[in-house]
Amino acid sequence: MQGATILRRTMVNMRRQQAVARRIGPYLDAFLAASAWFRNLAPAHARKVRDSVRVQEFEAGAYVCRKGQRSSAWLGVVSGLVKLSSISAGGKSVTFAGIPAGSWFGEGSVLKREPRRYDVIALRRSAVAFVGEECFHWLLDHSIPFNRAVLAQLNERLGQLMGAKEHARLLSLQGRVAAALGEMFNPILYPAAELGIEISQEELGYIAGVSRQRVNRALAALRDAGIVRLSYGRITVLDRARLSRFGE
Repeated sequence: MQGATILRRTMVNMRRQQAVARRIGPYLDAFLAASAWFRNLAPAHARKVRDSVRVQEFEAGAYVCRKGQRSSAWLGVVSGLVKLSSISAGGKSVTFAGIPAGSWFGEGSVLKREPRRYDVIALRRSAVAFVGEECFHWLLDHSIPFNRAVLAQLNERLGQLMGAKEHARLLSLQGRVAAALGEMFNPILYPAAELGIEISQEELGYIAGVSRQRVNRALAALRDAGIVRLSYGRITVLDRARLSRFGE
């Protein structure tokens, strides 16, 4: 009886995954086509990626990956928004980055084949693509363009983390909000963001590590300075250079 119940649940989950794949398939194709590293692959290499990549949907607040789990895939945000964060045994939390749609992340962990050092949590309903470690390492062995893309990602990621440590120690709370927002427009790490992003004040607060009220005041200051334009659930950057310097 128990075996039959497990079998039914497995079949239901398989049908759900197949339905998700059918619904998201066209979006996944567009997402891959918009990824510079994918466009630069040889045709045979691109086919291998498309045949092996899988996509999964997550509700707001759901864990995409958990800290300590084996890093078995490189991840891309097809739609939605996720954050990378960690919680200490004492309950203190830190957010490392917010990852908007159109972005890939997690290359360092899968490259080193180490347990993931952070939680990946969906801030809103999100679809995430997974390129398995076998395909990832195969591309490293066979594709020069892919190697260059990964090196560029790692270099930008290092600069981002160094900047985040500096911001946490030297900037005011308003400056930290501006810095967190500015990081989401990095053209290499987040190429699809352009100069506008769909994000709520609460979501930005999670990423910056400050309260929603602090975010509200910081965004008002940025708006009054002519650096951003605010509309419901959306922030448009009018002056990227001034945004990067805000709070220094």
